[in-house]
Amino acid sequence: MKTNTTSLPTLRITASDRQRLRELVSSVIQSQPRLRETLQPLQVELERAEIMERWNIPATTVVMGSRVEIEDVENGEVDAYTLVYPEYADIASGKLSILAPIGTAIIGFSQGDTFTWKTPGGPRQIRLRKVEAPAEA
Repeated sequence: MKTNTTSLPTLRITASDRQRLRELVSSVIQSQPRLRETLQPLQVELERAEIMERWNIPATTVVMGSRVEIEDVENGEVDAYTLVYPEYADIASGKLSILAPIGTAIIGFSQGDTFTWKTPGGPRQIRLRKVEAPAEA
């Protein structure tokens, strides 16, 4: 199992997803300045991202539309989500917004990765148990 607690993986993303996310993050930060601190890490990652064609991004890497199972390493709690744009988010249906803190945390990681996620209650160790490629991939 790969552990990634000191550095972030290079975000692999399509050109269209990068552009859409850059515009979305910029717009949200302008309209809701209190979210700047939360969204700034994603904004930085988008700038250093590796632009790739969808079919060249490994199926086990979290991208927009990926279906993921995440596990809290400490308590074993498992949640499953599909990573979506905010307008499609519906947590009751398992559709997690990229702008949700855990959404911005998981993008770019791969199946088997473990990383530290900073929460208001303190840091949590998260493991990506399973990553499925988006349906259109």
